[in-house]
Amino acid sequence: MPVDMDTIVSLCKRRGFVFQSAEIYGGFGGFWDYGPLGVELKNNIKRAWWKAVVQEREDMVGLDSSIITNPRVWVASGHVALFGDMMVDCKVCKKRFRLDDLTGDRCPECGGELTEARKFQTMFKTFVGPVEDDAAVAYLRPETCQSIFTNFVNILNTARKKLPFGIAQIGKAFRNEITPGNFIFRDREFEQMEIEYFVYPHQAREFHQRWLEERLNWFLNLGMRRENLRVQEHEPDKVHLRSGEVLRGNAKRVNDVVELMTPDGTQTIPAEEVVAIEKGELAHYSPQCFDIQYNFPMGWSELEGIANRTDFDLTQHSLHSGEKLTYFDPETNEHVVPYVIEPSLGVDRCFLAFLLDAYHEEQLPKEKRTVLRLHKDLAPIKVAVLPLARNRPEIVAMARKIAADCRKRWSAMYDDTAAIGRLYRRQDEIGTPFCVTVDHQSALPADPKYDGKVTIRDRDTMQQIRVSADQVVNVLRQKLED
Repeated sequence: MPVDMDTIVSLCKRRGFVFQSAEIYGGFGGFWDYGPLGVELKNNIKRAWWKAVVQEREDMVGLDSSIITNPRVWVASGHVALFGDMMVDCKVCKKRFRLDDLTGDRCPECGGELTEARKFQTMFKTFVGPVEDDAAVAYLRPETCQSIFTNFVNILNTARKKLPFGIAQIGKAFRNEITPGNFIFRDREFEQMEIEYFVYPHQAREFHQRWLEERLNWFLNLGMRRENLRVQEHEPDKVHLRSGEVLRGNAKRVNDVVELMTPDGTQTIPAEEVVAIEKGELAHYSPQCFDIQYNFPMGWSELEGIANRTDFDLTQHSLHSGEKLTYFDPETNEHVVPYVIEPSLGVDRCFLAFLLDAYHEEQLPKEKRTVLRLHKDLAPIKVAVLPLARNRPEIVAMARKIAADCRKRWSAMYDDTAAIGRLYRRQDEIGTPFCVTVDHQSALPADPKYDGKVTIRDRDTMQQIRVSADQVVNVLRQKLED
């Protein structure tokens, strides 16, 4: 049964996944703090992504660049001139909305009349140095990818990669969203995981499809349900010709011609042959883009975008900087401006999707059980060690030793603050795959049933097995790492 957003928000606050930033002061819209379990889950998501796209591939390298950079970067990329949203205000209730979030011409809150739409620059502006004047203006980066393009030659020379190859980066980005909302789905401060994969122009379509398939499989391999995922292609522009033919791509009028950018190249059409251009959803730099969408509580929405950025960024930065950003092909002895395939994923949005997908409620004979069926690689806590009697030193000592041994390999928790049934429910609700229970039979030689064994309980099946205390780590290694 689908879970609503309020349930997930409550779980995140109650169990320490996500808190509202500066909550004691009333919070701050679009900003969130990740608690003890949240930071573990977030790190595990990033670790799983990095392992899949960098560590396990010989054609990928990494980068960690600065949040603030030379403002000319954002002029060259088009962000200063183009990056923003159209917004409207309600003349009655004074609330503000993104134009593309509205389905009618009246205020969705009170039905009041709306103002004319106007452009809103969504980059956060700051100043570098002691004087706040135009010469000191800089911006918090709205995306991580531009520093990959500006470092293209540095990485090409030092990593000694041949086309095709890619550069990956995880980092914070900032956008002054008009209407942040839906919990951590749309934030003003967020974290991105982005890849810029450089290919020969004729390879762009092939590798675009490859990356789409690989990224979709990444979610599936980490346990996300296929029925909650779908692939949606951005609607291209439609160029209507006098002949009646309709061409599709990314269209732009340049003087007396229309340039139509497609995945297979750019076509030039005399303007007199064009009757109309019907604009689609593509960004100005892309001839084709796919979204991997997740079925969030508010409906199908983008989880990850995989775009063909062509040679737009390298060309722009080359023009504005005066530096040659090309790849020298040793086989043809020619310089090539590579095309770029960009898989781009928000960590926070990914975090939310994994929580929603893992959340389950099931009715047991005497109670309802809430369980997060997170993949073992993502679970914030891998093992919880639970002593059955905290007033028995022998039981506590054995439990603490097992917990310490487990911490050498995984994130592990020792908890003796409630009855065993309640402790199991806590661990189920935070997604812990395995609980280890130490009881009288485990640690007290005087007990008639003493066997030196402990109980390992599986989160999903609730089945239990008894294993020797000195074999706990080995048994868990097989379950968590194989």
